[in-house]
Amino acid sequence: MELPMPALAARLAIVLMLGLALAAPAWAGATSAVVHKAAVQVHGAPDFKAPTVATLARGASVTVAGQQGMWFRIALPAGQSGYVRVNDVRMAPAGTEGAAADVRALFTGKAGKGRVTETAGVRGLDESTLQAAGYDGAQMALLQSYRAGTDAAADYARDHGWTATSVAFPAEARPGARGGSTQARKRGGISAARGLLSQIGGGAFGGHANEALEVADAAAGKSEEELSAEELALGPEIAGRILGAAPLLEDADAQRRVNLIGRWLASQTTRPELPWSFGVIDSAEVNAFAAPGGYVLVTRGLYELLADDAEVAAVLGHEIGHVVQRDHYNVIRKQAVTETGGNIVAGHVDVGGSLAANMAKDYVRRHGATVMLTRLDREAEFRADEAAEIYLARAGGNPLALYAVLQKMAALGTQSASLAQLYKTHPGLDDRLDRCDRRGLAGLQRYTRRD
Repeated sequence: MELPMPALAARLAIVLMLGLALAAPAWAGATSAVVHKAAVQVHGAPDFKAPTVATLARGASVTVAGQQGMWFRIALPAGQSGYVRVNDVRMAPAGTEGAAADVRALFTGKAGKGRVTETAGVRGLDESTLQAAGYDGAQMALLQSYRAGTDAAADYARDHGWTATSVAFPAEARPGARGGSTQARKRGGISAARGLLSQIGGGAFGGHANEALEVADAAAGKSEEELSAEELALGPEIAGRILGAAPLLEDADAQRRVNLIGRWLASQTTRPELPWSFGVIDSAEVNAFAAPGGYVLVTRGLYELLADDAEVAAVLGHEIGHVVQRDHYNVIRKQAVTETGGNIVAGHVDVGGSLAANMAKDYVRRHGATVMLTRLDREAEFRADEAAEIYLARAGGNPLALYAVLQKMAALGTQSASLAQLYKTHPGLDDRLDRCDRRGLAGLQRYTRRD
């Protein structure tokens, strides 16, 4: 039925009003930023081929009103808008938690399926929580049930347009490369030497032979096989206690998604053979954890902040980097040496697994999962960021996705309760962004132009 003009005009007015009402939250959630490069071209659309509508100088203040892929939509004078790359500007931290809800509303995307959670006042997973949390076997079994195989991960990547490529990473860890004798064999040799010495008389060597053997005994390092056995024993024990403090989010789609993306990314590393397991835990804080042996857990608060697969991959890539580099495992080894007074004999493990498992259970009995909140060396964090960028490029994603994630976390504010634990354990977000800029994504420029 054809409507009379007044009625049609009224209906159009209602439609326009509704459209404005629906569009308003994106602008209402706008956040401040500053141009970070000498000169930035603002494009009329999120496309390098789109016309340039403005050119901004370094230090110019802008308002970020939304995101599309690796582009931020910014407000221009006279009500216009345009697009710049996520690394063309630098978010201005709110300083308090007040802007957190706006930032979440502005940037929440496919990862969080539009869910927005206010995190003001969140306590988070602090040291006392992770120290006291018990092992949750049911949650651990559920986490492992979501593991993705390499074929399924490759299918997911292909379906989403990601193609693996070769990208050099000179600083990449190659844990399996050095080989060497097992600790048991080394100690066997030392024992034989000590027996021979007793037969011929230690005095023949000026009394220093026994002392030398004691030094050699204390310095007998573990083989790659033994190190891996300890990692694989520690991982489930620590991850199971994190799950005891914060169970998996009841969202099977999210759990499957992080496992498919994570497994694809892990396939681009030097340790694809680990039993990689990924999960989203039900905690409102913004954080992620990497337990030895391939266990990566992302909080709901962080997952909801991620806009697309590339940003999910960026977060997982950082944590995968820690696992590949054995960052937290090395902290555990140092703790063990300190607690045993430097006597490495106490850390001897049997590759059969029983002693490694006992060591792992003893460690978590004394420390729980608190190693996950240990502040690593700053270079370890910067190296994990670099690894995330490399793994993204290798996997077929855009390395700038990490930059976008760091930007959004910075926009939550320096006093954000949801970032409290992350700020305790990581370098400042500005420092991490500065390091990304100084690296210049060497060799990755062609990948950063992906959308």
